[in-house]
Amino acid sequence: MEKNNVLDKSAPQVATHASGPLAGVRIVEFAGIGPGPFACMMLADMGAEVVTLDRVGAKKNLKSVAGRGRKVVELDLKDKASIAQALDLLAHADALVEGFRPGVMERLGLGPEMVLARNPRLVYGRMTGWGQEGPLAQAAGHDINYISVTGALAAIGTKERPVPPLNLVGDFGGGALYLVVGVLAALLEAKKSGKGQVVDAAMCDGAASLMSMFFDLAAAGRWTDERETNLLDGGAHFYGVYECACGQFVSIGSIEPQFYALLRDRAGLSEACFDAQMDRDGWPGLKQKLVEVFKTKSRDEWCKIMEGTDICFAPILTMQEAPHHPHMAARETFVTRHGVTQPAPAPRFSRTPSVIRDAAKADIAELTGEWGAGK
Repeated sequence: MEKNNVLDKSAPQVATHASGPLAGVRIVEFAGIGPGPFACMMLADMGAEVVTLDRVGAKKNLKSVAGRGRKVVELDLKDKASIAQALDLLAHADALVEGFRPGVMERLGLGPEMVLARNPRLVYGRMTGWGQEGPLAQAAGHDINYISVTGALAAIGTKERPVPPLNLVGDFGGGALYLVVGVLAALLEAKKSGKGQVVDAAMCDGAASLMSMFFDLAAAGRWTDERETNLLDGGAHFYGVYECACGQFVSIGSIEPQFYALLRDRAGLSEACFDAQMDRDGWPGLKQKLVEVFKTKSRDEWCKIMEGTDICFAPILTMQEAPHHPHMAARETFVTRHGVTQPAPAPRFSRTPSVIRDAAKADIAELTGEWGAGK
């Protein structure tokens, strides 16, 4: 095992062998992009043996972050003999993950009906943007489209226009993480019933689910469709992002009265106009006052004044800066593998720690033999 300078006994390790709570679970991944590979990265980090079936000549980067921990097999899925090999491997798998458009796997002869006939206990995970059915099921799309129809994108951004929140909300939050939860739940149920099932993980469904709290707030009359007028969208002066004298930025989230009081104390906000914290009519003016206050000092100076207090404060760091932040470094939230700095496995487990393993080429016949012998 490579030295990882672990400071916490539950911190993620870097290793060549399987560890983690999913050790012994066997998953077949049909190569794709975006949320499917990310979901399988998480499952592999947690110990699952993930075999990726990729097209012949794909030239897969075996050192990529999202592709870590896999055994990679090149297979021609247009060839009947190769399809038969895939079915033989799936006969011994616990789960399958695919991210094609609806109907593609069926046309290949690898749809749920065919695969579950060979392996009734298999969990069949399907990752799409629009879902397996519905008017848009066959349409092309990307993360930005899937979150557009859920209300999520409309709620994020400036007053003038919505702003794409990277592809965190659709691909990874509403897609990959819901696929992981669905697959794990179905695996647990299969242990009781002896029967597998299809997990239909659609990014539009997941993104809508992530909006649950905001639909709740809207129903209670505490959220409007106008951006930058609400508690958590930058409308409140005490919850937002501010530029400093150096051109860098900081974030504050002083929602609770005691945290707000501390913000006022450390930032010198003694004016009576700051007393009515929750008066929405006053937020725009108070926000402008805070804009002026934060521009009086550099980000580093504000960190010395506020970081580590109950103000709910943090400097806004770049991807290059984040791994060097004292808290991130102490927890080893980022690790370096093959010269690439990358997020360590999450979450952390006290008894069965996750590990990072390299991807490697594999032979499907050998894998099928190994998996068959182990059942």
